[in-house]
Amino acid sequence: MNKIVTVQDLGHKDYKDTWDYQEGLFKSVLETKIKNRRENANLETPNYFLLVEHSHVYTLGKSGDFSNLLLNEEQLAKKGATYYKINRGGDITYHGPGQVVGYPILDLENFFTDIHKYLRLLEEMIILTLAEYGLDAQRSPGETGVWLGVGTPFVRKICAMGVRASRWVTMHGFALNVNADLGYFDNIIPCGIRGKAVTSLHVELGVEEVDESELKAKVLKHFMTLFEAVPQQEKQVF
Repeated sequence: MNKIVTVQDLGHKDYKDTWDYQEGLFKSVLETKIKNRRENANLETPNYFLLVEHSHVYTLGKSGDFSNLLLNEEQLAKKGATYYKINRGGDITYHGPGQVVGYPILDLENFFTDIHKYLRLLEEMIILTLAEYGLDAQRSPGETGVWLGVGTPFVRKICAMGVRASRWVTMHGFALNVNADLGYFDNIIPCGIRGKAVTSLHVELGVEEVDESELKAKVLKHFMTLFEAVPQQEKQVF
């Protein structure tokens, strides 16, 4: 039977507020799992997929290198950007307007217990979405995320990924550059990887703006197919 995934499109939200909201959902799923095991209960664990757009912010994963942020506090303020060290995997990345960010909060025991497979399916979701726009997106060996021009001198990253998991419950997720201002990536060494460019869908298509609502619908379609899930739309909750 297909699992239900509650989809919440949060619109434009502050990064810290959204992180706190994610943590709340994450902890509630964990608490349900712990109760099931301690009390031999049979409570169903929910699954969520949050879509959001943030103001300019740089985030550094728990094992990341702070030196990959090329701005000091004063320069961050001038850029109108904030910075957080967070509890996902991966190094430094940027979120901002024109980027579609997705945070699946899933109990993987409802699907499969394999973090490697989880990340590969998230990549496949983006690869299939970009194929609908005529782009040949690919994985880059040894590097999580989705890329264009792999194996050429013009390799460029279009989607970053970083997740956290505990007791098979996930949080954090992906950031797909759709109509992003790529200048903000000049202030970091993205994901700690030197010598590789970053791109955005609107740049690749040579258009002024990509319809983000249409893109999000495509992302959700491929996610639900790959995870054999059914979406349940829920209105904004905070």
